[in-house]
Amino acid sequence: MISKQIHFNTFLESNFFPQERSLQGWLAILSFILLNVVCYFAGATALLRLIYPVTALAVAVFLYLRHPILYIGFTWWIWFLTPLATRLVDYRIGWDPTRQILVTPYLVVFVTIATFLQHSPRAIKQGGLPFILAFIGVFYGSLVGLIYNTPLPVARGFLDWLSPIIFAFHLFINWRNYPSYRQNLQRIFLWGVLILGIYGVYQFVVAPEWDRYWLMESQMFTSAGDPEPFGMRVWSTLHSPGPFAYVMQTGLLLLFTSSGTLIFPASAVGYLSFLLTQVRTSWLGWLLGIVLIFGSVKAHIQMRLIAIILIMVMCVVPLTNIEPISTVVTERFESFANLENDTSFQDRSGSYDRNLTLALSNVLGNGLGNIWTVDEKTGHLEVFVLDSGILDIFFTLGWLGAIPYLGGLILIIASVLQYTEARFDSFVSAARAIGLTACVQLVGNSTMVSLAGMILWGFLAMAMAAHKYYEHQRVNAFVEEVMNHR
Repeated sequence: MISKQIHFNTFLESNFFPQERSLQGWLAILSFILLNVVCYFAGATALLRLIYPVTALAVAVFLYLRHPILYIGFTWWIWFLTPLATRLVDYRIGWDPTRQILVTPYLVVFVTIATFLQHSPRAIKQGGLPFILAFIGVFYGSLVGLIYNTPLPVARGFLDWLSPIIFAFHLFINWRNYPSYRQNLQRIFLWGVLILGIYGVYQFVVAPEWDRYWLMESQMFTSAGDPEPFGMRVWSTLHSPGPFAYVMQTGLLLLFTSSGTLIFPASAVGYLSFLLTQVRTSWLGWLLGIVLIFGSVKAHIQMRLIAIILIMVMCVVPLTNIEPISTVVTERFESFANLENDTSFQDRSGSYDRNLTLALSNVLGNGLGNIWTVDEKTGHLEVFVLDSGILDIFFTLGWLGAIPYLGGLILIIASVLQYTEARFDSFVSAARAIGLTACVQLVGNSTMVSLAGMILWGFLAMAMAAHKYYEHQRVNAFVEEVMNHR
């Protein structure tokens, strides 16, 4: 009875009262959108390369201090939409090789460094040791990076590596707000799958001019398809197919924990655009996530999942039989049976053959920024893509940095695998599955940094927050029961 009352109060607080308190927060977000839209259409587009990141940071600070739930949502949507905003600006005023607008999500996330600095001294007692260890590993990598690399690439790498850790720590340390954060994330990714999925399908069919321009100028056509209708590997509002696939993989798994009329249209466009990314590691990650969720929930939730999957299959399969979608998807699926002749698979295998021994023998590491170089002619940062998170960790951090970093990650994994809350809270099951599948995908991609890292660390942190929340509920219920018997 006590538990039901607590959940009812939480429901009221998260569904009704925050909207009243958050009016100023929504006004700040709408002002940010309006200002940037006006600048874009009023001939001040060039100024957006400064205005967009500065105003986003200002709004983030305000929301962080006054409206923490809105801050979480604002952060995820900045990650989702900033690459599209960058393409629109570049299309109107010309290509910016510095891509300075793309630093905006990192600035918004880095506001949570305040949470880390405030709570880290006592975080170990609260279960935050894994985040402290990961921070130590990254900090070590930054010191080594300053020795071997120039400051600008080190700073860029520092943002990539540290942002997911401090954001995840922020989610974990605010475990008392778990019900509100859970509902907020479900809503964010539901709308994210719907909106990003719709744009993804539109991108594939129409190939908007700004996307074609970005594809040619960034020279991503070597990996992201041809700049023409029905020729692109879909990346929607993100900056490449990989990050978009991670977002959709996450959102589609979270849909199993949500309810409402939007689930099925979101699933239809979500799965279709997910297939059009042609990112096989994410397809396999989604399948593994389904297995993990199905194996951790109670029988009645399993039956619900089966029903949802069947309905989704009925919605998606007819769409995938439409040409040329059918050809694109079928050819990619057939490549699973012919991996020995697959260029992507051969490149990854060759990378491991050449570099695994070298990476594992790297004690000190090359430091943060080692995959970023400064072009001598232009002075702009260029990234060397290393298709393996495992290799990246050891090349960058070496054994001295990898031990605390991976130690923190392993501690989290060992903890979340023992949680029993997944039996009755499907979100915990999904969050755990999302985090674990992202860890498995380290074999093929650097899923511990940037947006993929936000997903990996963030959802593992949500599973940890749920455990502390329910543990606190049980203790409170026990104390009240003892007091009532006196």
